[in-house]
Amino acid sequence: MRSSTAFFRADGELLVPLRRARSGWGGADGPEQIRGTAVSAVLARAAERAADDLDHPERFRPVRWTLDLFRPAAMGPVTTTATVLRSGRRLRLVDVALVQDDRPVARASLLLLATGGPTAGTTWTAPLPGTPAPPPHDLAPDPDEPTVYRSDDGWSVDRTRHANVARKTTWFPVAPIVEGEEPSGLAHVAAVADAANLTSSWGTLGVEYINADLTLTLTRVPARGSGVGHHAESRIEDDGIACATTTVFDEHGPLGSVVIATLANGERAVTV
Repeated sequence: MRSSTAFFRADGELLVPLRRARSGWGGADGPEQIRGTAVSAVLARAAERAADDLDHPERFRPVRWTLDLFRPAAMGPVTTTATVLRSGRRLRLVDVALVQDDRPVARASLLLLATGGPTAGTTWTAPLPGTPAPPPHDLAPDPDEPTVYRSDDGWSVDRTRHANVARKTTWFPVAPIVEGEEPSGLAHVAAVADAANLTSSWGTLGVEYINADLTLTLTRVPARGSGVGHHAESRIEDDGIACATTTVFDEHGPLGSVVIATLANGERAVTV
């Protein structure tokens, strides 16, 4: 279930968005915008490259990815910037920004912690959530929209079967971010972190809430080439604002969670 359709094409320092990067929020008559998954993906790519340039990158593990989507990114060329704010013995922090027409349109930060360290005691840990197993390998999603869906009706690639009030789960096979590059596990899980909104906000009339941010926390990064899923855990809604949490999982089980804050956007709902 591997897609060959990328979000961007590299043109020197510029990243040119391709068809798959187009957001559905603009609607048929609205402005063409870059979708949040593409923004998160390409910023994670920049942050990871900056972290890998530091000494002993193998000792550090990404544990938090925070993204702010504060301006719409048009379907035009973008660049990324990366700044290492801290490179210590046990903690590293990298800030990145997506720049279009000489102004930032999104920003993010990647926190990395050193692995290892002795502990002697025992600490309470919550039971693992009951996340479903990934979908069967014989399901073949559309290369342009490589998503598999699950609600009360089981896994399928037909999203119209899941326009209901049931709890949702989504699965995202690996897809390229930039043409000619295989995405890392971090880049892929950061990309689909934005799909926590699809998983949690999808109801009978489609997705009527748009997320302004996301925070992804990880205990481990999925292996390169591994698909990633979301399982809706909670959603609280009041007066046009909703907050939601999803569990992120792969073929080996849960690996982290995503928390998002969303705004009602029913006039431009993404229909399914």
